Amino acid sequence: MAQNMTDPQRVLIFDTTLRDGEQSPGATMTHDEKLEIAQLLDEMGVDIIEAGFPIASEGDFEAVSDIAKRSKNSVICGLSRANYKDIDRCWEAVKHAARPRIHTFIGTSPLHRGITNLGQDEMIERIADTVTHARNLCEDVQWSAMDAIRTERDYLCRVVETAIKAGATTINIPDTVGYTLPEESADIIRMLLEKVPGADEVIFATHCHNDLGMATANALAAVSAGARQIECTINGLGERAGNTALEEVVMAIKVRRDLMPFETRIDTTKIMNLSRRVAQVSGFPVQFNKAIVGKNAFLHESGIHQDGVLKNVETFEIMRPADIGITETNIAMGKHSGRAALRSKLADLGFEMADNQLNDVFVRFKALADRKKEIYDEDLIALMADSAANTDTDYLQVKWLRVVCGSDGQEAELKMVVDGVEKSAKCSGDGPVDACFKAVKQIYPTEAKLKLYQVHAVTEGTDAQATVSVRMEEAGRIVTGSASDTDTILASVKAYVGALNRLRVRSQKTAPDADLKSVSYKL
Repeated sequence: MAQNMTDPQRVLIFDTTLRDGEQSPGATMTHDEKLEIAQLLDEMGVDIIEAGFPIASEGDFEAVSDIAKRSKNSVICGLSRANYKDIDRCWEAVKHAARPRIHTFIGTSPLHRGITNLGQDEMIERIADTVTHARNLCEDVQWSAMDAIRTERDYLCRVVETAIKAGATTINIPDTVGYTLPEESADIIRMLLEKVPGADEVIFATHCHNDLGMATANALAAVSAGARQIECTINGLGERAGNTALEEVVMAIKVRRDLMPFETRIDTTKIMNLSRRVAQVSGFPVQFNKAIVGKNAFLHESGIHQDGVLKNVETFEIMRPADIGITETNIAMGKHSGRAALRSKLADLGFEMADNQLNDVFVRFKALADRKKEIYDEDLIALMADSAANTDTDYLQVKWLRVVCGSDGQEAELKMVVDGVEKSAKCSGDGPVDACFKAVKQIYPTEAKLKLYQVHAVTEGTDAQATVSVRMEEAGRIVTGSASDTDTILASVKAYVGALNRLRVRSQKTAPDADLKSVSYKL
């Protein structure tokens, strides 16, 4: 099987964290955060980075364009719908890359054909026309049959053949709604390779969602059947139940080469750092029992498991923590630790920083050390997350907070900086958190609704840091905010204000033109 690849056992990793991942409700990333994540993906060895959807907004266009200009190794891809305006805008953004790609798509299932009001023949013409247009602009063109799994098999063969003839070099078969099972996922790829003329000259890709909890299994089944590109995201980030998790498919291929004799070029030792950073900038914490990158992934509490691991680690661990970049020894640091020790420890945790960044973090570290007897790795990770999410350049900044609470009432007095101007408020409420949030609203009036409020301790003990996560919604826009502090109430206010800052950023984004809204872009 040629599939336009030198090594038929090589599996390409296509990361769409910055596009499909950011579509997850609340997962807004700033421009600088997108550039940082793209650089980390590039350094880790991701083959293709889908940097965004250029026509969606000016912010998306600028992010894709800047990522394209800065990329060193990865193909930089932009998403576009099946019309000239989308494709042209996409090309304008990705053309700066050393290796650009246009990714265009259209919904091919009966349900999606009904939405676009296109008959089967009309859709064939649209595919041929738009793929040809994209190929005239760019040598590397990916085409996707959105909702391919629910498309009639004969018609799926027909549209794929049309896209190949029009010049597509990669054909993506998305399970848009997470509907398929592994056997079906493999059967569809196998069928296309056997029946479609020219199928052996292109790369087939698989793009799975996790609605039934089988995205990883479905992606690997497709690879076993002949697909040679997996579309995935860090931490499985994505709308609804998420996408195929990059760390899961990459480590499955690495661990089970006896059953899957394939290779990727991912430097797996960089996985944990990227996982932590994506969790921080997206506001979506990783569940403790998440495969590969969860906090409990390498912990053993059962006595039998502990005894076995102590005698031979391979009894209950199928991979080494170091394989994904976990090198910390979890040795506590304290108020007597210096800058060099802090820099070394943060480097072990995957955080590299310039001197000025280190100085800022060091001040926060010392302040935390004054309140905690011992500071563990989890504390430092939380500290870095808080440092990235709450900065002196934010539009809204928390400067001072005093809370009085007890059985006879709760009152909060708050000082904030709003666009460089200091403001204050004093409010009572049904509990200290409610009083604080009312004070924030008095300083910065908003119609945003609080949809979720969660608190969890970073480490054990009464002096543990609390990490607070909030989710807010305003005018259909959903964002998350998080903050950490040994003072749970202060962490709550910082998380709430952080979410408001994200809402402000998201509200400033320009929506797609009205004539483009009729076609969904959710693969």
